[in-house]
Amino acid sequence: MISNHLSLVEHHRPQADSLSEKVAQFLAAGGQIDELQSPPRNPIPPPRSTRIDPETVLKRKPPKLTLAERRALRNMAEAL
Repeated sequence: MISNHLSLVEHHRPQADSLSEKVAQFLAAGGQIDELQSPPRNPIPPPRSTRIDPETVLKRKPPKLTLAERRALRNMAEAL
């Protein structure tokens, strides 16, 4: 434990001593401490669904009008 605040280190000393005493009791009673691999830092995201919702397909934008269609609409509007 490295700290510039010695009083903070001394403040936590009783808890550290208590913890080390409990570990010693555990080992003396036949306990064993296993060092396991740490979990990955960034969990793998869940796989994407292959299902396509039919409602989503209907919500898509229709294609934009082409230049010829816009001209035809303009001519129809002028004819009115």
